[in-house]
Amino acid sequence: MLKARKSRQPLSPGTQAYNSAEVARICSVSLRQLQWWDERHVVSPRQDGHKRIYMLDEVVEISVIAELRRKGFSLQKIRRVLRFLQKDMGKRLNDALATSSEVHLLTDGKTIYLEDAPGRIIDLLKNAKQPMFLVCLTDQVKRLTAVTERKPARSETGAAPRKARAV
Repeated sequence: MLKARKSRQPLSPGTQAYNSAEVARICSVSLRQLQWWDERHVVSPRQDGHKRIYMLDEVVEISVIAELRRKGFSLQKIRRVLRFLQKDMGKRLNDALATSSEVHLLTDGKTIYLEDAPGRIIDLLKNAKQPMFLVCLTDQVKRLTAVTERKPARSETGAAPRKARAV
């Protein structure tokens, strides 16, 4: 049974849109892969008759998803990440990738992490609600350098001690 597509606002003039062939070429994926991801609601483009129309945000998401697939992440794991971002963070993948974003995706090749605050990282694939807190070594070095660069006390400068005054 086919589900009806959610209705979307029509494209405004001047909005950059891409067809499936362009997206496949840009992201180095097959047309069938794009169709499969649409059918599985991983990335659902707009429809213009039988044509799929992708917005720039969706192209960026497809590019990242394709790269994660090439790095060996299963579509199931990627969908878990997308679901977490949408449900728990109220963001799409593209929002997490923006340079001005307060959240960032990180990977070590085995799992995918979300940095939602400076020094706070969540393992998305384990659905860990308990975040890891990090200590940044460069921040510690900067802090220590700032402390050691303070004005030295008079006793530390090697200045001759004052003579006691005779009364």
